[in-house]
Amino acid sequence: MFAVMKTGGKQYRVQPGDVLRVEKLAADAGEMIQFNEVLMVGSTVGAPMVAGAGVQAEVIDQIKGPKTINFVKRRRKHSSKRTKGHRQKLTLVRIKDILEKGADKSGVKAAIGAGSVPYVATPVVEAAPAEKKPAAKKAAAKPAAAKKPAPVKKPAAAKASAEKPAAKTAAAKKPAAKKPAAKKPAADKE
Repeated sequence: MFAVMKTGGKQYRVQPGDVLRVEKLAADAGEMIQFNEVLMVGSTVGAPMVAGAGVQAEVIDQIKGPKTINFVKRRRKHSSKRTKGHRQKLTLVRIKDILEKGADKSGVKAAIGAGSVPYVATPVVEAAPAEKKPAAKKAAAKPAAAKKPAPVKKPAAAKASAEKPAAKTAAAKKPAAKKPAAKKPAADKE
């Protein structure tokens, strides 16, 4: 019989006796653990998980994966290089048993990722209303500081006249055209 289980964001097809390298789990070598996220057992397909199914495994060792090197180089004028290596932490497990039903009652420790905190539903407790205590008397208030008088505002009409000069009349805009002086008759020379 085989099962498809999920751990560390990956899915594995397993059968009893398989040895797997999975993302690091919070368990010591020699400890029995149980994977409860089972997607398929034999011909039973879950929606999305198979209820009551589990895969029991024994932790063989905590290991590190192969080193991956991340090399970054900026081209042309920058002459900048950066090399960074990484080794993923893994757990080596051997599959012991596949349970189609009753995995929740088996009493084996659930497989939990090393970096994650398991979700435990905490019951919501309603707090009893607290007794009201009489309000303490406040100390005598300090006298208010003297306020500056507000500036006097000009009336709107005076404000408009102060801001803009009076409108010019049409006559004031154009100077009056001068009429040519009447020609005086030339004085007779005598």
